[in-house]
Amino acid sequence: MDRAPGLSVRLKLTLSYAGFLMLAGALLLAAVWVFLLRYVPDGAINTTGGFVPNRSDLLRAFGPAAATVLVFLLMFGLLGGRILAGRMLAPLDRITDATRIAADGALSHRIRLPGRRDEFRELADAFDTMLARLEAHVAEQQRFAANASHELRTPLAISQTLLDVAHNDPNRNVGELLERLQAVNARAIDLTEALLVLSRADQRSFTREPVDQSLIAEEAAETLLPLAEKRGITIETSGDITPTLGSHALLLQMATNLVHNAIVHNLPEQGTVSVNTSVHPKTVALAVENTGEKLTPQLVSTLPEPFQRCTERIRTDYAGIGLGLAIVKSIVQAHDGTLTIISREEGGLRVTVELPGAPTLTAR
Repeated sequence: MDRAPGLSVRLKLTLSYAGFLMLAGALLLAAVWVFLLRYVPDGAINTTGGFVPNRSDLLRAFGPAAATVLVFLLMFGLLGGRILAGRMLAPLDRITDATRIAADGALSHRIRLPGRRDEFRELADAFDTMLARLEAHVAEQQRFAANASHELRTPLAISQTLLDVAHNDPNRNVGELLERLQAVNARAIDLTEALLVLSRADQRSFTREPVDQSLIAEEAAETLLPLAEKRGITIETSGDITPTLGSHALLLQMATNLVHNAIVHNLPEQGTVSVNTSVHPKTVALAVENTGEKLTPQLVSTLPEPFQRCTERIRTDYAGIGLGLAIVKSIVQAHDGTLTIISREEGGLRVTVELPGAPTLTAR
């Protein structure tokens, strides 16, 4: 990489070390000179043993020696400063190399800087952590793009097949064809709208306003009550006023998805859905429970991933688009909350969403 004209950091450190050593040496020599001047007379004194040197003689003897010492200190400072600067900047060189490798797309590379935990080690560890998260995020986005392309391609392919069949068979029932095309088109629209909601939540492009999560939960349950009655599911709502800050539309979408999933992925008959809100010291919580089959923790951990469907729990008359819990997860993260999904011992799931409480309201 080409650098801008000027002194490098290594050279600056080398000159700084050498300059500091020269300054310290000059001050030491000056102190010695001042100390000697206090005990050396200004003129020659004749004694029985000879002459005592005066200040002129001392200057002629001390000057060259002092200059030699300063030259030695300069050379020693430059050499030692370069070595020390190289050792000090070696971790930074490793971090720079790792940054260039990551910039070329190799996100799996890690610095793994050895040694004690100092400022460079903390910087390297933070960079490794960032690379790990970035690698996981990129891999997730790649899987999402591949799955989204596949999901969008499916209704288009079905529509093309239906149109080809109708073209080859003019006597085919037009009403049946239109009905099937309408169903396929509705599924494509639902998928597209879900992708837009997911993108909006990921970008956090919304305005935060005071919202009562308990009212949103009641609205979602009331909206989906006809679907629950059609499937023989009982919905129970309870809890406290849960004020928070966020987007009313996105939080309603989140609650609707949770209740909808709880209704659809339930027992064939006489199932129940429980919606409860609660207030904690710093957070507010929305919990949705449903009855259903027992699920393994491994299976539960994959449910928030986009386009992950638990086929054992899905009724044959509804397959979903595989984005319900993925949208919930994105909305929760956009609101700085946490999403917890656990399997119930008696079957079904308990999904809990915790969001930061509204400071002006929870302080009462």
